Amino acid sequence: MNKNAKRVVILGGGISGLSAAFYVKKLAEDRQLEVEITLVEKSDRLGGKLQTVRQNHFMIEKGPDAFLARKTAILDLTMELGLEADLVATNPKAKSASILHKGKLHTMPMGFILGIPTKLTPFIRTGLISPLGKARAALDLIIPAKQGDMDESLGDFIKRRLGKEVLEQITEPLLSGIYAGDTYSLSLKSTFPQFKQMEQKHGSLIIGMAKGTAKGAGRKSGAPNKLPDIAKKSMFLSYRHGLSTIVDRLKEKLDTVHFVMGQRVAEVRKEDGYQVVLDHGQIIDADAVICAVPAFEAATLFSDIASVSWLHKINYVSVANISLAYKNSDLHLAYEGTGFLVPRKEGKMITACTWSSTKWSHTAPEGYTLLRTYIGHAGAQGWVQMTDDELVAAARKDLKDLMGIDAEPELTEVSRCNQSMPQYPIGHKEQMAKVRHDLSQDFPRVFLCGAGYGGVGIPDCIAQGKEAAEQLVSGFL
Repeated sequence: MNKNAKRVVILGGGISGLSAAFYVKKLAEDRQLEVEITLVEKSDRLGGKLQTVRQNHFMIEKGPDAFLARKTAILDLTMELGLEADLVATNPKAKSASILHKGKLHTMPMGFILGIPTKLTPFIRTGLISPLGKARAALDLIIPAKQGDMDESLGDFIKRRLGKEVLEQITEPLLSGIYAGDTYSLSLKSTFPQFKQMEQKHGSLIIGMAKGTAKGAGRKSGAPNKLPDIAKKSMFLSYRHGLSTIVDRLKEKLDTVHFVMGQRVAEVRKEDGYQVVLDHGQIIDADAVICAVPAFEAATLFSDIASVSWLHKINYVSVANISLAYKNSDLHLAYEGTGFLVPRKEGKMITACTWSSTKWSHTAPEGYTLLRTYIGHAGAQGWVQMTDDELVAAARKDLKDLMGIDAEPELTEVSRCNQSMPQYPIGHKEQMAKVRHDLSQDFPRVFLCGAGYGGVGIPDCIAQGKEAAEQLVSGFL
């Protein structure tokens, strides 16, 4: 042990914690600062929600299956790790998705971005929205913008601008894959602040989204020239061998990091710097700490700070992914879309289905189809009491009702993502600013990062890990 080295402890081995460790190591090396990094992970594996498994030549993601290409933090990290050649885009021939409406699948109208119509003709022609619903959505073009900077719920905002039908039938199902939440409880500022900005700037969400799309197309989807070409051509990306690729490469690069696996953090004490106390009694001394654990765990560790109680208000929803593989010859159907979404009012167990092997051609062998169904959202958590067999049966029943699929799957894989989807309450952005300020006063050189605090996507988590690392290293200089 080098007595002059700064001791950094990172709590949590998900993508946020791993990214933080990578950038602490990189920045310290760049600035010739000696650091000793210890990463503590409560489970027996790294990567958190990112986990790729392979069965019988199928590639199955147990958590997220892709990331947004336009968010550059993950692409920057990908290039720094030398993984750009491993990037894969969605199948360009599989672009259409459907939404269930009154028991029938309707193709998503062209021009919808995040559930917002940007082209008039496809919206007028769609059977997803009634004539009255379309007329109500058109009022967005003349309804004055709401003044002031007060936060509101995402659901109230969309309903105010476009009406209840668009919210329930299109926007909410589209966004459920990101948050699995009740849009009437989710903070607009902390989920889609660009919607509010569009309203303020253009007086209309439809006009703002349309202009943003046109501007993006004019500069090749807004992707900087330094990015790989593949990132300029596809909205979603993954890696040829699955999302675990980035986890595995990060671990390789963190060869000097000491990993403590299978232990929870019980306490963080201020004692000649900090002492991180693990549940088995081990104590790790630290000069600085990056806390990349869920908000409810951080709330317990720093409960002496009054404002930190806000973290208990961030509810985490549980979801499940059920993957099913079939022989093409057993399906008796040809489906060329990427999948379909199921609004809550349709009364089905599944909330969506991705035709994984159509969307990602590398996920299944020739002659086979891989599907991935989703279960669980805010207000529908009863499924957590069901067995894996019951979840598979429920998914298969809905697939039979909606697609006529009655074949026996070649394999199934149930992935339970318990307490995995943080729900940002109204006022989250302002409250988090206060939490971070108060934490910096009482626990200097302790930093928060991760999905529970400032963005749930993989790129958001990486960006937060990098930012925490930059703040930490700068504080040592």
